[in-house]
Amino acid sequence: MRIPPPLMTTTAFVGAGLVSIITAWTGAALIESRSVSLVRSQLLTQGMTWVEVKASGLQVRLLGTAPNEAARFRAVNLAGAVVDSARVRDRLDVTPVRAIEAPRFSVEMLRNTDGFSIIGLLPATPPSVTPEPASGEEAPSPDKLLLDEIATFSGGLPVSDMLETAAFPAPEGWAAALEFGTEALRLLPRSKISIAADRVAITAISDSDAQKRRFETELARMKPAGLQVSTEISAPRPVLTPFTLRFIKDAEGARFDACSADTDAARERILTAAREAGMEGGTICTLGLGVPSPSWSQATAAGIKAVADLGTGTITFSDADVTLLAEPGTDQALFDRVVGELQAALPAVFSLKSTLPPRPDGALAGPAEFTASLSEQGQVQLRGRLTDDLLKSAVDSYARARFGADRVYTATRFDEALPDGWPVRVLAGLEALAVLHHGSLTVRADTVIVTGVSGRQDGRARVSQILSDKLGQGNPFRVDVRYDEAFDPFAALPTPQECAAQLNDVVVRQKITFAPGSAEISDTANGTMDALSKILLGCPALQLEIAGHTDAQGSTEGNLALSQARAEAVLLALQGRRVNISGMTAKGYGEGVPIADNGTEEGREANRRIEFNLPQVAPASAAPEANAEAGPEVPVAEAATEEPAAEAAIPEAPIPDALPIPEGEMGDMPEGSGDGPMDAPMEDDAPMDGVTSDGATADGASVGALPADQAPAAVSPAETAPDVQPAAGQAAPDQAAPAQPAPDQPASETESGPDFSGDTSPSIAPTEMTLRPLPRPARD
Repeated sequence: MRIPPPLMTTTAFVGAGLVSIITAWTGAALIESRSVSLVRSQLLTQGMTWVEVKASGLQVRLLGTAPNEAARFRAVNLAGAVVDSARVRDRLDVTPVRAIEAPRFSVEMLRNTDGFSIIGLLPATPPSVTPEPASGEEAPSPDKLLLDEIATFSGGLPVSDMLETAAFPAPEGWAAALEFGTEALRLLPRSKISIAADRVAITAISDSDAQKRRFETELARMKPAGLQVSTEISAPRPVLTPFTLRFIKDAEGARFDACSADTDAARERILTAAREAGMEGGTICTLGLGVPSPSWSQATAAGIKAVADLGTGTITFSDADVTLLAEPGTDQALFDRVVGELQAALPAVFSLKSTLPPRPDGALAGPAEFTASLSEQGQVQLRGRLTDDLLKSAVDSYARARFGADRVYTATRFDEALPDGWPVRVLAGLEALAVLHHGSLTVRADTVIVTGVSGRQDGRARVSQILSDKLGQGNPFRVDVRYDEAFDPFAALPTPQECAAQLNDVVVRQKITFAPGSAEISDTANGTMDALSKILLGCPALQLEIAGHTDAQGSTEGNLALSQARAEAVLLALQGRRVNISGMTAKGYGEGVPIADNGTEEGREANRRIEFNLPQVAPASAAPEANAEAGPEVPVAEAATEEPAAEAAIPEAPIPDALPIPEGEMGDMPEGSGDGPMDAPMEDDAPMDGVTSDGATADGASVGALPADQAPAAVSPAETAPDVQPAAGQAAPDQAAPAQPAPDQPASETESGPDFSGDTSPSIAPTEMTLRPLPRPARD
């Protein structure tokens, strides 16, 4: 079927029209959405949340209620800055303007001897109580009415007018408040009066307390009903000469004869101290001028407390002069203690004079004494009598130096009648008290008594030595000091043997490792070094040998040097950790003292080690049981017979008085071997030459405890005959040759070792020298 051309034309026009309509509608929607979004974002950015934005085609309409005209105008301008201002349609409303509120009316009126000053804001509409003006006359303004009223009592003094008026009616209560304030200004010659409709504040100065009370009474009478009035009238304080306080406590109770204070806070502190001392009821404490010190309340409160501690007595303060009078019969020790504490509590400006009247029966009040107590916490309290302020300063300074500056409390009194030698007795007693952990000292004219507990085993003897030396011949003293191990700082310290055992236990559990072929301690051994230093810091000063050992790989000389360097490295590492190394030496043994088989990797690892040995203990060597299994031990006598040259040279070498003999080796020595002095018969009870029967040398040194600088160079059996006693697990050599000196070397040097006394190697403490081991015996 063929569509007629007119129909096709009509259809094309209709389709084109529909497409145009859809395109136009879509474009308008996009423009409206975009415009609304941009305008709303701009307004919200400026905080205008009260504006609602809508679009109709190209028009942007602003809806809402603006708080004021300026805000509305600003919103329209902001919208016009985003889109074309011709497209903006203002549909905004503005909040209606409220009626103007009346201001707050108030007047400040000042009066002094120079005149009046009136400043403030008055209502232009006079109050209803104002009299009506005569016909034809203009009503006077409120400020003129007020000024005319003040002129009636100004006495010709100038009146500064700084009043303003506002065209508003007077608030309720304004007339009554203004009238009362004006009358108060008339009454008070030096005053400031603040007037508001609901409140009047009055601040004034009177000439005396009586005038102050009169002003307060008159103002209370004039005060209108319902008006809030605050009044603050001050009177000048009197000048008190002298500034006096006198407090008494006797059979009639505690009371003030006179009480003065410089501030309200000081008065409250004084009255509080009096109430704590037993005063009942109220009292008058005058506030005045002329206080001798800002610490008046501190001093008077301390004086009142002193009377309370005595039980009965009188304290009088007259300016800076203080007089304490005790009742007859007061205990002398109590009086001395209270006076000492009061002397310590008074500020430096005050001078104390204390008096204890004699007993009515003539009996002595008690001996003069000085006491010092040392608590378990280290606090020291000094009480009692001293001769003068110079001795007090000396005693206080000495005690602070001995016991600590912040641990000494001094509460002493002065007594010029103390016997001769009192300062020496006091200072000697304090020196003896410093020996104790806690205790007490009592110094009297006839004796010095020291009692307490000491952490020193010789504490009692030391106290006796100090007192006998300082007091001199014929002066008695008594010492009651006991030892308590709980306070001995050295009792809890481990013994040198325990320290060495702990050190070796650490290196057994975690070895000190080094870089291969080097003396540099590896980082993995830092924990071990820290543990060693911690143990040594908790031990007393030790004479300790740090022994270095290697395996058998490499040359003998190289292993010896490497072990020495490693021992020195450990010594320096301990020094870097603040360990006291003054008694320590570093010594390398190379491969000479194995503890395991060098034929296996495990054995070589065990032989590469650091040990800690005490001077009395030889370096670790193979166990006797292992030696027995490896081969029979060569007797000492046989070795002696096979080395005649060395034996002949022995008497020429320096031999110490006594050498330590390892346990169990004496029994291996055949009887009668050799022809030296040890073969001579000796009676059981006959001491050795130069050695006492209790094992000590003639000069008091114990046998086997030679000083480090006198010890022989030979230390270990393993060094003298390493082939005769091999370590466990090692095969005995086919032929063991006895050690012989080199042909070109003197026999004496072979036995005692080369002399290295001039060696200044850093491997030792500054006060000692390292001795090199003996040369290795010749091998086949």
